[in-house]
Amino acid sequence: MEMAIQHFSSGAPMEETVGYSRMIKAGNLVMIGGTTSVQPDGSVYGEGNIYTQAKYIFEKQIKLLAKAGAKVSDVVKIQVFMRHMSDIHEFNRAYSEFFKPYKPLCTVVGTSELNRPAQLCEIEIIALTE
Repeated sequence: MEMAIQHFSSGAPMEETVGYSRMIKAGNLVMIGGTTSVQPDGSVYGEGNIYTQAKYIFEKQIKLLAKAGAKVSDVVKIQVFMRHMSDIHEFNRAYSEFFKPYKPLCTVVGTSELNRPAQLCEIEIIALTE
């Protein structure tokens, strides 16, 4: 039996230009690809502030999860790519506001570059729905 795969867009122009989905749902598995704080106009939200960027990203991702019938408590894994590991405490503050009660897996990887110099983190999410 073939599993239906649903593709979801965040509306970012690059998704259509390059040909990728922001989120995919396959059965009860929901995966959100790397998401940053780039706004629809191409500017970076919260420039210079990882707390603000992370919070903005999580809010975008929670809206996407809802489109797939998932909620914050369904999140099982989060992967973060962070430009400056010294920002971890401020990132953790934003993370805790959304995920502390649910305790998903969380991996933070330091990286020297992201797509734009003003981006401080990029976040992926995996969720399982019932």
